[in-house]
Amino acid sequence: MKRVIGLMMFCFGVGMTVMLIIPETFTTLLFITGCLVVGYNLFCC
Repeated sequence: MKRVIGLMMFCFGVGMTVMLIIPETFTTLLFITGCLVVGYNLFCC
């Protein structure tokens, strides 16, 4: 469980960094959501 939470926090941090670069909110939201879903599936399934 620690690995999953760690990966989620890392991906969320990357997503927030991209949000600073990309001014479009919808694209950033999709990137953050996609990163979290992929990270969760990689370590859970």
